[in-house]
Amino acid sequence: MKLKHTALIGATIAGLLATGYAVAASEQFIGLPSYRVGPFGSNGASLYGGWIDYMAMVNERDGGINGVKLTWEECETEYNNARGVECYERLKTKGATGNTVFQPLSTGITYSVLEKVAQDKIPMVTIGYGRTDAADGRVFPWVFPMISTYWTQASAIINYLGTKEGGMDKLKGKKIGLLYHDSAYGKESHAILDKLAAKHGFTVEKLAVANPGNEQQAQWLQIRQMKPDYVILWGWGVMNATALRTAAKTGYPREKVVGVWWSGSEEDTIPAGDAAKGYTAAGFNVAGANYPVVQDIKKHVYTKNKGNMEDKERVGTVLYNRGVVHGIITVEAIRKAQEKYGKGKSLTGEQVRWGFENLDLDNKRLTALGAAGFMPDLKITCADHEGGGKVKFQQWDGTKWKVVTDWIEGDKSVVRPMIEESAAAYAKEKGITPRDCTKEM
Repeated sequence: MKLKHTALIGATIAGLLATGYAVAASEQFIGLPSYRVGPFGSNGASLYGGWIDYMAMVNERDGGINGVKLTWEECETEYNNARGVECYERLKTKGATGNTVFQPLSTGITYSVLEKVAQDKIPMVTIGYGRTDAADGRVFPWVFPMISTYWTQASAIINYLGTKEGGMDKLKGKKIGLLYHDSAYGKESHAILDKLAAKHGFTVEKLAVANPGNEQQAQWLQIRQMKPDYVILWGWGVMNATALRTAAKTGYPREKVVGVWWSGSEEDTIPAGDAAKGYTAAGFNVAGANYPVVQDIKKHVYTKNKGNMEDKERVGTVLYNRGVVHGIITVEAIRKAQEKYGKGKSLTGEQVRWGFENLDLDNKRLTALGAAGFMPDLKITCADHEGGGKVKFQQWDGTKWKVVTDWIEGDKSVVRPMIEESAAAYAKEKGITPRDCTKEM
């Protein structure tokens, strides 16, 4: 297992030796189960690059969080479940107080450590991925599928298609193809789309694509025969560019292909060339380097040659900015937890879990962070670990992403009951007594 240390130490080595401590007391350790090699390495490099740069910026500009410097260490998972579990075990006892939070950026790894995080009292944050019913915090107190779950996203996509058709009633009789990554991630889409199809009267045709997704000729031939009104692309990594190129070869209009947020980055469109033009994808953050938060990263990190990205042109891209979102949420949760457990103190994962569960990023706070419009507002509670449920849609014009909608919400009247039903079934299976949120402080 390859470990890459990228921690920024707040005190000098001489100072540490003088005090006799191997780790400074005023540090907060973040374990990063990253992936920079393999078929998804390019995606991981941007995601973790943005996340690390944000933490570096907080250290450089603010001196950390109330004086507590952020430190971190990467552990290469190669987007592999077994390696992800190994990284979890390696990282959990690092730092002065153990790993603060586990964020695997992989649905498969999320499922693999779901029960471990509760046992070890380490919060797991899965922003825009993971197990959807974990949004019910009464059953899953240690898991936070923040901003928007897969079910909410799928519902928002259907709402977007309804808008394009002139109303949700116009979806009746439509045929929608679902081209999905054949994994736990891809299969998260099935139940909600079946439920929405029954509600609105459209049909869903599901086509699996084997990992990593660079062979799709057969699926697109089926799509050509099927003649769907739209195709939802639920892909990741090399699967996405392959889908767009193959759609072009088979004559399917890219204007009728709508991707999920893991199919909507420059890493997906640029390799596809002209075949990507007109393609639309959802996103819980937007592209752009002109936002104040990204400008601060450039000012305080890149001008000092401390940036994590070798290719500086990727700063401000969709996945880089998504990494920044991960940084913002992590830092703000630690800041919130310090309000309860002591400003300027290193906190345990259990204490930071409280910070995540009481996180409230309204538009005023996002503006102060330089991230207004960059990401949606969200408010986490004991019962609701999703906290937002808003996405924007952006279209590739051949050179860049252009936002074409405001924030669109999913159908909570359908999604939340499904979440609660699924969480209740899990609780019954595992013998879990759901928390009484009226007793949580």
